Amino acid sequence: MRRSRVKAKLIAGEPVLVTTCHFTDPSVFELTSLLGFDAIWIDLEHHATSVETASQLMRAARVGASDIIARPAKGEFMRMGRLLEAGAQGIMYPRCESAEEAAEVVKWGKFAPAGERGIDCGNPDNPYCFSPLPGYLDEANRETFLMVQLESPNSLDHVDAIAAVPGVDVLMFGPGDFSILAGIPGQFDHPLIHEAYRSVDAAAKRAGKWWATTSPSAEHSKMLLDLGANIVCHGGDLLHLRNGLLDMQRRFGPLGFKFDDRLNGPSV
Repeated sequence: MRRSRVKAKLIAGEPVLVTTCHFTDPSVFELTSLLGFDAIWIDLEHHATSVETASQLMRAARVGASDIIARPAKGEFMRMGRLLEAGAQGIMYPRCESAEEAAEVVKWGKFAPAGERGIDCGNPDNPYCFSPLPGYLDEANRETFLMVQLESPNSLDHVDAIAAVPGVDVLMFGPGDFSILAGIPGQFDHPLIHEAYRSVDAAAKRAGKWWATTSPSAEHSKMLLDLGANIVCHGGDLLHLRNGLLDMQRRFGPLGFKFDDRLNGPSV
């Protein structure tokens, strides 16, 4: 099966940069992967992307270097297995609240003896029944990785127990939902957020695990890497397009062009 770029870099002690693609045009995934980003985060929790569509986007990404990190919704263990079979190297499981829930993620995401993931082999991850079963099972457990997201104050209360679960590879702190549930929506420089970073970092180090989070900028990412983060998730195709169009408006407005902007108001 395809080797994981993310897993190899983590083992080598190198930082990992992940970006998000929300558009469902395969060329977006193809371009991003050809540019050599470590991984593309594809989100099936908050977006309407189906497993069938996701499988086509993953296929496009395979022309380049990028891993796919797929996020199902909370409790979607069957979908998680299908995403792995479609070729995802990583699963990002949202809203993990306990060690028991983390153990369920491992149960459905790893083959025995590490878990109880079901076998098919007739999909891109094997690929297509070409890999002998014993070798494939070992390689799949070795090359895929499981990220559990800590997105609430309650999850941080159980961070050490979650981190200690065998088979959990990465702890991922989600500052967006955490800020809302902690009563500080959008205050990403709040002391509670920085305290959460430190708690996740300490738990990851005690358990010998890696940790990840999102970042709004290169400067913020440097702070996270200095703190001990191993994976930084930044940006997305939607934001890049929005920012590019806004920049175009700023540069062309002084030339006399006017825009009927339905989001920020029309040009005067």
